[in-house]
Amino acid sequence: VLERPIKKVPSLQGKTVVNLFFEMSTRTRISFELAQKRMSADTVAFSAASSSLNKGESFKDTVQNIEAMKIDAVILRHPASGAPQHLTKFVDAIVINAGDGTHEHPTQAILDMMSLQEQFNNLEGLKVGIIGDISHSRVALSNIFGLTTMGADVMICGPSTLMPPHIEKLGVKVSYDMDEVVDWADAVNILRIQLERMGTGLYPSIREYRVLFGLSVERIKRHNKDLVVMHPGPMNRGTEIDSAVADSDRAIILDQVLNGVASRMAILYLLLGGKMEEN
Repeated sequence: VLERPIKKVPSLQGKTVVNLFFEMSTRTRISFELAQKRMSADTVAFSAASSSLNKGESFKDTVQNIEAMKIDAVILRHPASGAPQHLTKFVDAIVINAGDGTHEHPTQAILDMMSLQEQFNNLEGLKVGIIGDISHSRVALSNIFGLTTMGADVMICGPSTLMPPHIEKLGVKVSYDMDEVVDWADAVNILRIQLERMGTGLYPSIREYRVLFGLSVERIKRHNKDLVVMHPGPMNRGTEIDSAVADSDRAIILDQVLNGVASRMAILYLLLGGKMEEN
């Protein structure tokens, strides 16, 4: 559909989807909206800042009132971990998690795996490094669950202060040496430092973080290999990734963005009544 001159099909015509974003978003919000519009769904964008939440209305009452208007699905991004699961207890509409706190971001993991599948044709046995702020990243956890389920080998890396305890129990390797990961991996997914979710004193300085965990051309060249580079965005150029890497041919960051629309179209289609052939 995305390659057609007219990028629209009637697959979800008559369906109404409300996008409830309680946190800032660019790629996820726009890709969900485009996915809905590409399939002719009626899309409603919700703004928490201009809603009755600012008058004291509860989250539950807000969503139940919206559902009373006969909607079919809710796309929810919320700062509280577990908010989408909680929402399903008092609404009948389909709820899709667009990121909940530091918990999970499942649709991001799906588009990341789609992007890797396009590059390598198979996820079984693929070596994927996830580097950065693991503790505060919902992307990391969803990618770990998805990749290990599909048979990939995963190694996570970051400062010890930004690494969850006992994370190895999820079936991943743990390293605190970025060069080890770059040397080992077929692809790396670089994560930003989530300053908005953390306190102070978790790492000495941005400069030191860049030296130890920033992905540069020089670091890749030291290992003399073809490495596929990913980033879920937003990027902090010059911190976790250098512009020369982000803008290079080895980076598939914009492919991830495009696949975000395609994968979310598929998710909406399947959940809102579509059928997929077995093959």
